[in-house]
Amino acid sequence: MTAEPPRDSRSHLHARLLHGPRPRLGRLPRRRIGLLGGSFNPAHGGHLHVSREALKRLDLDEVWWLVAPQNPLKPVRGMAPLQERLAGAARLARDPHIHVLDLERRLGTRYTVDSVAALRRLFPKIRFVWLMGADNLAQIRSWQRWTRIFAALPIAVFARPTYCFKGLAGLAARRYGARRVGSHAARNLADAAPPAWTFLPVKLDVSSATEIRSHARSQGKARGRRSNIR
Repeated sequence: MTAEPPRDSRSHLHARLLHGPRPRLGRLPRRRIGLLGGSFNPAHGGHLHVSREALKRLDLDEVWWLVAPQNPLKPVRGMAPLQERLAGAARLARDPHIHVLDLERRLGTRYTVDSVAALRRLFPKIRFVWLMGADNLAQIRSWQRWTRIFAALPIAVFARPTYCFKGLAGLAARRYGARRVGSHAARNLADAAPPAWTFLPVKLDVSSATEIRSHARSQGKARGRRSNIR
């Protein structure tokens, strides 16, 4: 993300989202935007891979990374401070079509269903698509009012190692099986009336925040052992 965005309406939008008052209703052009929510603890290549695939396969104009202050399903312990996670995501997302935002903090929402509802009220002309991995499809039944998320906007599910079968065999996939859009028609998903979802068997990216944190802890312990030896 650049410190001084170009002087166009799109950059003004993001500047207001990040720093200024809430934008006025009805002032935004009709666009197609993917929403990728998560802790980003830390952001990694998997997030970038999914975002770029979404831009290409869903014919999106942008992807917004919604960095959550605290995921209700994840422990507080081990969660880096929000500003640290935002900064790390911004360093990684060096793509003019990917924007890192702390909208949940600004909107005062905690659950995805409430964040989506707030965004749809704020930006009624934008066609949003929720982006998530197959791991989240498998466990979305644990999310607050998860059926309302399906009712609110189209959803694109991306393949993730070891989770594809579990996700596609889970409750959400079975309940909304008749509303599944084939991957060959995914470019039109943003225009579909919800509930509508697609599964995209993209090339798998094995990056995971859990593995990155585990590696960082191991590196830290190794450095500590070397210091003790000296």
